This record gives sequence, structure tokens and C-alpha cells, in this order.
Amino acid sequence: MSTVLSDPAGFIRNNTAIAQAALVPEISLHLATEITPIWQASEAYLEQIGIEPPFWAFAWPGSQLIARFILDNPRHVRGRRVLDVACGCGLAAIAAALSGASEVQANDIDPMALEATALNARLNSVTIAPVSGDLIGTLPDCDLLVIGDVCYNEAMAARIVPWLLECSKTCDVWLCDPGRHYAPSMPLEVLTRQTVPVTQELESADRRTTTLFRLRDISAPD
Repeated sequence: MSTVLSDPAGFIRNNTAIAQAALVPEISLHLATEITPIWQASEAYLEQIGIEPPFWAFAWPGSQLIARFILDNPRHVRGRRVLDVACGCGLAAIAAALSGASEVQANDIDPMALEATALNARLNSVTIAPVSGDLIGTLPDCDLLVIGDVCYNEAMAARIVPWLLECSKTCDVWLCDPGRHYAPSMPLEVLTRQTVPVTQELESADRRTTTLFRLRDISAPD
């Protein structure tokens, strides 16, 4: 059995450093940095040891802006049940828990992301319930669904956006996107927009103009 499968938490601790995302310095996370082994790890190496590309080891611009907006506007989550889909490192979920959400769940199809989220939740003394598996096609039982950085290819956007619109019939839905080509082209309510510092290694840029949208089912009454 690989090191990852036998001790996922140990693998994360040994291959990341405790750091803070540029936009959310209040929250500490286990992240890949230039000094950590996983920063330089090739996909071939990761496949050999049995894990997917470590999206959970980075604070992506969408999750940073969701977290920043929540921390600055806690009334949007206070007392509400929040679900962070495609949670990655769990940054948005942690911000919701710190801001008074009554219950916070984090979902990802990668079990390593849920392990990283659990470690990061402990770092910040909050409780987050993990939800594994692909939720697309279901109607989650929550008051607010948040999701970021998922419109990175056509196939993913084609699956996720219609599902999010369906979810918006039963809960509030926020989608955060850093200007990906396959982001929704329909008019959407903008909650906030901000330039987020990013790394050349991940984004081929130093900054990304990132927008937090509220998705609304256009057939529903205002």
C-alpha cells in the first residue's frame, strides 16, 4: 500500500507547509509552496504513488474570493447551512464556519481534498463535515452552496452550470470564477469582483480578476 493510502494526513503534512492565502491571511492552511516537495512533483510521480493532481494543496483564486467575501460579510452565512462543493483545501468552508454558519459541509470527489480540509479545519479550530463523491445530479440539503474554480474546461462547465441552476431552485448558489474561458456566459448577479494575487506556475499570470456570482433560476419569482 502506498504512503498516501496508508497515511494520507501524514503525506499532506510532509509535503506541504502551513501558510496563508494572499487574500485571506486570517486562515492558516497546509499548502504547497516553492519549498515543499509536492510543488515540484510530476503527474507521473503522483500517479505512481496513487493520488490525483493535488488541487487540494493550493488556495485557488475562486476559493480565496469566496472566503474573503464571507469573512467580510458574515451575515450571508450566519445561522445558515453551508455546503462547499469541489472544496479543495476547504478554504471557503473554513471561512463559513468562522463566520457563524450553523453547519458546514465540504464536498470533493478526491478523498485527499477531504483529508486536507479536515487538517485545515483543525488548524483553524472549526468543525466541517466531509461529504464524499460526485453530487452533480442531486439536490443538496443546504441553505447556501458555494463553488469556485470549476469552469476550467468545456466538459466540466457543461455538467456543472446546469446542475447549479437546478440547485438554485432550492438553495442560494454562489459560483466564483477567475475569468476562465468556460465560465457561464448568461447574465448573473455579481456579489463582488476583485483582483486576486496568483502564481505564474499555476495561472501563467501574477493576478486574476475574479468574480463571485450569485446564480439564480430565472423561472423562479424574485
